[in-house]
Amino acid sequence: MADETNLEVAAPAEATGGEQREGRGRGRGRGGNDRGGERGGRGRRDDRRGRGNNDEEGGEELIEKLVHINRVSKTVKGGKRFGFAALVVVGDGKGRAGFGKGKAREVPEAITKATAAAKRAMVRVPLKEGRTLHHDGKGRFGAGKVNVRTAPAGTGIIAGGPMRAVFESLGVADVVTKSVGTSNPYNMIRATFDALTDQTSPKSVAQRRGKKVADLLGRGGASQVEAEAAAEAIAE
Repeated sequence: MADETNLEVAAPAEATGGEQREGRGRGRGRGGNDRGGERGGRGRRDDRRGRGNNDEEGGEELIEKLVHINRVSKTVKGGKRFGFAALVVVGDGKGRAGFGKGKAREVPEAITKATAAAKRAMVRVPLKEGRTLHHDGKGRFGAGKVNVRTAPAGTGIIAGGPMRAVFESLGVADVVTKSVGTSNPYNMIRATFDALTDQTSPKSVAQRRGKKVADLLGRGGASQVEAEAAAEAIAE
């Protein structure tokens, strides 16, 4: 009887110990996994939300124009390896624009690289009344030559190919252009920006010479009243 009693008493103790061990093991496993999962999940969500808010708050609305995509191939031992090169023009429509190029194995990645490069290379161009150029100009890069001319209201963008994308992203509404020489989009874009970077406004010229804008505008035969009115209407 004593042996049976001892066995009956010992059995629950062993079972209880086993259950406690199993419970401890399960608790540790669940607790570790749950904590790790919660921490990892919350951290990733917070990071994603933070990045999205930063991009939305710090980013500005830009006009992106895809000008050209070129497919290139490289012959390797196993066959041909294809890649893509993209040319993109970016502008804010208010006098700032830039261009960039990117290369990648896929088209979307190449466009993304080109867009990022264009945003880093944006330049400001002074505009007359916010719609056209202040004066005529010429640009050249390699075999590409372009002529840009100011135009009255209602003319529109008289340009083709890559040059139209530049003026649309820049915010120019009236301009007359002519491309002479190569039709390579890269050289045409560079020649166009060469002409745009030479643009100057009467305001900047007056500051450089230490004069008033009305004095510069009145030298063309206009009266003092007309010169002052034109000077007030000038906006870069």
